[in-house]
Amino acid sequence: MLHEVPLFSSCTRSELKSIANLGTRATVREGKVLTEQGRPGREFFLVVSGTARCLINGREVARFGPGDFFGEMALLDGQPRSATVLATSPMDVLVLDRREFSTLLDESPTIARKLLQAMATRQRPVAGVTQ
Repeated sequence: MLHEVPLFSSCTRSELKSIANLGTRATVREGKVLTEQGRPGREFFLVVSGTARCLINGREVARFGPGDFFGEMALLDGQPRSATVLATSPMDVLVLDRREFSTLLDESPTIARKLLQAMATRQRPVAGVTQ
């Protein structure tokens, strides 16, 4: 399943095996708040199935589906969550805690670069910058 996720698409077989040993798979009910804006962040989420809405100051700024991820910013900078993410359907997610997330980035510079690219792409519309 991981090789189909864009974030992990260029990983080697060995990297994918290491990644598969990280995190905990969780089932989430529709309506569950996965992250709450302003609260401390302790996890990174990878959407395996289902959908979620991303809200900043109560306004929807994105939707997440299979292969998408969120929660990385609070783990990278130690600041409170920048958005609320709400499950809009039942979901299966892979959850990595801070230590597992750091291991993921340390063991795969390719993933770290893709994560930075995705973060930059997400921030452009929020900052009012478009291509």
